[in-house]
Amino acid sequence: MKKVIVVTGSFSGFGALAARALAKAGHVVYASMRDTSGRNKGQVQEAAKFAADNKADLRTVELDVLSDTSANAAIMKIIEDNGRLDVVVHNAGHMVFGPLEAFTPEQLAELYDVNVLSTQRVNRAALPQLRKQKQGLVVWVSSSSSAGGTPPYLAPYFAAKAGMDALAVVSARELTRWGIETSIIVPGAFTGGTNHFAHSGRPADTQRVAEYDNGNKQFETMRLQEFETIEVADGARYRSTT
Repeated sequence: MKKVIVVTGSFSGFGALAARALAKAGHVVYASMRDTSGRNKGQVQEAAKFAADNKADLRTVELDVLSDTSANAAIMKIIEDNGRLDVVVHNAGHMVFGPLEAFTPEQLAELYDVNVLSTQRVNRAALPQLRKQKQGLVVWVSSSSSAGGTPPYLAPYFAAKAGMDALAVVSARELTRWGIETSIIVPGAFTGGTNHFAHSGRPADTQRVAEYDNGNKQFETMRLQEFETIEVADGARYRSTT
């Protein structure tokens, strides 16, 4: 059955790929993004070309996940165009890279806003319609970091995704009574196909970043010296026993 779907953060990466795949599968898909008449005008044109080339119903809609007004207007337009909304895909997000200590509290708050509070804005706009329909699906694009085993220098991003993941789990319990289903997608590590690393933010405190960089070099030198000492000791022990 054809569904009406909105995918946030669809100007590139997972969002663009998902929106195109769902449209090719026969659904009505709204690829949402901000600044559709400015910075992302090229992405809007690319989406239109994809729709024409593949005879797919892929549309774009202006939606800034950091704005209640924008989220409400986008969801209202989708409902007015189609009379319903079936699926919401929370894909929008932003990553930062660097030692946790070097990020200011304000930077962590901004990252939490993009990765967590954004979903609340979109949900508050969309869920009344899904509850009215007594059916729907909310999809959350989480992160494998939520299960632990995370590499260093991605702590702010992983903490924000963990917050989003927790929100998704609790939300699912409240929405199921309305006939609304929840799916949490947990991608692994992707170094290609997304702009996460290319567009990732950096710590504001560059002095502490430099201290970490210098400390890493000192640590690597110290570890190398330890290994050399072990090798010398093992060599001497070997000679004494032969």
